[in-house]
Amino acid sequence: MSRSNYDTLPLLRSLATVGGNTLLSRVLGFLRDLVIARLFGANAATDAFLVAFKIPNFMRRLFTEGAFSLAFVPVLSEYRERRSPAEFKQFVDRVAGALLAFLLPLTGLGMLAASGLAILFAPGFVSQPQRWALTTDMLRITLPYLPLIALTAFAGGILNSMRRFGIPAFTPVLLNLCMIAAAGWLAPHLERPITALAWGVLAAGVVQLAFQAPFLGRLGLLPRPRYAPWDPGVRRIGRLMGPALLGASVIQVNLLLDTLLASFLPVGSISWLYYSNRLLEFPQGLLGVALGTVILPRLSTQHMSEDPGAFSQTLDRALRGALVLGLPAAVGLGVLAGPMMATLFHSATFTAQDCVLSARSLQAYALGLPAYLAIKVLAPGYYARQDGRTPMRVALITLVANIGLSLALMRPLAHVGLALSTSLTACLNGVLLWRGLVTQGVYRALPGWPGLTVRMALATAIMGGALGLGVGAATDWLVAGTWQRVSWLVLWISGGGMGYFAVLFLSGFRLGHLRPGVS
Repeated sequence: MSRSNYDTLPLLRSLATVGGNTLLSRVLGFLRDLVIARLFGANAATDAFLVAFKIPNFMRRLFTEGAFSLAFVPVLSEYRERRSPAEFKQFVDRVAGALLAFLLPLTGLGMLAASGLAILFAPGFVSQPQRWALTTDMLRITLPYLPLIALTAFAGGILNSMRRFGIPAFTPVLLNLCMIAAAGWLAPHLERPITALAWGVLAAGVVQLAFQAPFLGRLGLLPRPRYAPWDPGVRRIGRLMGPALLGASVIQVNLLLDTLLASFLPVGSISWLYYSNRLLEFPQGLLGVALGTVILPRLSTQHMSEDPGAFSQTLDRALRGALVLGLPAAVGLGVLAGPMMATLFHSATFTAQDCVLSARSLQAYALGLPAYLAIKVLAPGYYARQDGRTPMRVALITLVANIGLSLALMRPLAHVGLALSTSLTACLNGVLLWRGLVTQGVYRALPGWPGLTVRMALATAIMGGALGLGVGAATDWLVAGTWQRVSWLVLWISGGGMGYFAVLFLSGFRLGHLRPGVS
């Protein structure tokens, strides 16, 4: 067996580490959103904060789950494998210096032009001066989060390349804790309580960066920023970053487009999309982020070892895992959309109508979940080989398609049309990425897919049918007591999951079917 030919168990252990910490983060993220929904509701002030948070949070996703990681980790892995420890440390210092030199002026300009950014990302607010002013004020508070979280992602990339996956995966937990504390403790003391959430975001950036620093210190890799733009490694990351910014972030760009267009729709539309997307992010983050985080260093190493067979097998194994878990998650979200919204967010401020309208956009978002997960697997197949141009071309195609679909669907379907457009273009993105890897001869689907597909389809259909017949009408959930809703939801989610895997098992599925070539 070659050095890069990893077996299934190490991959599963790494996925369990990242997935477990991501699960904790997502659970706390739900608690955070529950607190926000119950304390602030879905109104003009909440819409203003969500826009102010969306901009730096969008950049966070680009850095932690998108362009920077995809450009940085393959080059970092190459330095770790082929250079001396001193050269490796020097490279880390120089990348840190380049990041700061780029981000600090950018953040300063953003704060000066905050009112313009508010118009750019929510042009519908122009006709509502108070909401525009509130968004601008909070944006000036949240923008410094950008350099802090970029450095946090930089530190996480180093730790991931050293196979220390757990620490970066745990770090997002701190954002949720800071925002919950701000909403519960700081908000009552402020003249505009909603601004407490913006201060919570800023505090989280400081806490997250400080948390990772000691772990880098133990590895002897705590950066001492050095400005050296001429460094070949820094320049290579810069060349990869351009295409990666678009290629890896098209889903996030599409979600940002949803917010922009939703600002022209009735008040509350941004909040309905936000809360439905937050529920989508639970399986998307738990499965997709974990897969992308773990396989990128692995693929980079296999590419440098010139082992195309192992490279293709890693992609194949990750795709199997993504679909085995992603298909039932998508169906479950669609069927349980109404009960989830009623259980998690219904209150005096987040009304029954808010729950119904949020559930509709969640159902539209859920259609694209398998594609979202596939993209998290397929995109690293390009960036591990330091090919950023192909995903960039795919992203341009899907971005244009999303703009056209959004404009066409938002008139008849309002905010639901925006969510549906995002899902459809995610499917297009996934198909084009897959076709590119196949055409280039990088990925070959190995035996075992037909049997696995039949088993997945059967188990998902039975699970979805049972949930649809059993959960009842959404109105029944809205009138039930809080703890009754919670117990029902836990019962149906756990029962649906166990039923799905039971049918899989009875149909002949075993863990070995995730291994390429097993039918």
